[in-house]
Amino acid sequence: MFLRIDYQSTNFIRYFMAHTKAALGKDIQLADSLSTFASTLNLTTQRVREVLEEKGVQSQRKRDFPAEFTFYFVLGLCLYRTDPYRDVVKNVVEELRHFCGDAICDVIPSSSAMSQARSRLGSEPFEVLYSESVRPTGSSGKPGVFYKGYRVMSIDGSTFKVPDEKGNIEYFGYSGTAKGQVGYPQLRFVALAECATHVMMGAKMGPISVSEQELAKDVLNSADSSMLVLADRGFVGYPMWQAAGKQGCKRLFRIKGNQVFPVKKVLPDGSFISEIYPDNKARRRAEKGETVEGVERVRIIEFELQQKNGKSTKYRLKTDLLDDILAPALDLVALYHRRWRIEVAIDELKTHLCNNMVLRSKTPELVRQEFYAMLIVHGAIRRLMSEAADTCSLAPEELSFVETARILSRRLPRTVSFFPQDFNAWEKSLLAEIAQAKCRQSRGKRNPRGVKQKMSKFRVRSKCQPLNQTIEIKVKIV
Repeated sequence: MFLRIDYQSTNFIRYFMAHTKAALGKDIQLADSLSTFASTLNLTTQRVREVLEEKGVQSQRKRDFPAEFTFYFVLGLCLYRTDPYRDVVKNVVEELRHFCGDAICDVIPSSSAMSQARSRLGSEPFEVLYSESVRPTGSSGKPGVFYKGYRVMSIDGSTFKVPDEKGNIEYFGYSGTAKGQVGYPQLRFVALAECATHVMMGAKMGPISVSEQELAKDVLNSADSSMLVLADRGFVGYPMWQAAGKQGCKRLFRIKGNQVFPVKKVLPDGSFISEIYPDNKARRRAEKGETVEGVERVRIIEFELQQKNGKSTKYRLKTDLLDDILAPALDLVALYHRRWRIEVAIDELKTHLCNNMVLRSKTPELVRQEFYAMLIVHGAIRRLMSEAADTCSLAPEELSFVETARILSRRLPRTVSFFPQDFNAWEKSLLAEIAQAKCRQSRGKRNPRGVKQKMSKFRVRSKCQPLNQTIEIKVKIV
């Protein structure tokens, strides 16, 4: 018996092949059953095949676990974060029992075969398809997407824990703390997020020893002249300011309290025009009236936030939006608060999608593969939320990421048993259910920032280190 379902619709691509010999069970092959996970991505099976061929990792012979199958399988690993390898495949093939019977489960490869397939595939296809498919999705009619015609973006970074295997330790390294070394090696990453939809684009990763500022210079290559980029004090400095400006985007950065900015002109809203210089030497030369290259005019906004407990915090912002009529200071003060939306996006990725767990991958190349696969899945979920919000006149921020991820993980496996005429109805039903998954209101509650788990008082022991204690058991018979 030969069963084949192969079709393509506007946004949803399904590809499944099952081959059996003599009563469905002796030689079933699942060529591409996990490609159903691409149904929520801006990808086509044709583009995935093209990238695999371009990178030289497309399977040249028929395998039980071919390269295209492996690509979708890795996406499934990110969506079903707590499931073992074989269970991720079972989530899909379970829906095919009424086509192929119980023998369909006999074709699931071993975990070691899946791991070897991941190693053959590498990380480059995921990085390429991530950069192509994950882009801002906010529409112009939604609140918070644009300010004065510029798409509001935010840049920030964070870390992930990776397994303490020898290769990961050597490549990623450990970060130090006041109480000693952390328990796991860590990777550092920086991303550019759309504040209204939380879509994270242009992400770059590296060892923990690489600073956020170094990674951010590459991330800012994804920005363009249609964007307004927000950044905190961690990205302060002339080189970072110039790196963002080269892409033509507008900038609104928080600056440190000890930085000196000469007042060139005071504006009616209380802000003032100043100048920034490549270094202190250039500034001193400019103060003497000498001509200096690289000088840029900026606008400085200083304000103070009063807290209920009587304490206050002083803020200083730097922007190249120099017109106080077009961009009043109060507008920019309120807009800077939107920078925190990238913190929420990072929380979605680390806490809810990754489940606050150490990554699965035990080699640096597979860590990179898993990282970009997670970003593809996160972007897919966020794109669905944007489409669902458009159907009911809601802002994407009003919908729950956690509920959407649960809905998708529950409903997506069933699509492998659908026929072409079922997809439009399934898509409409999926978006309608996501539109009902609204965030619960906090009723104005606020909690001070803090950690829920303190570091252990016990010493840190790496998995690669041998045990330094032996137990000798003696039995005395009386």
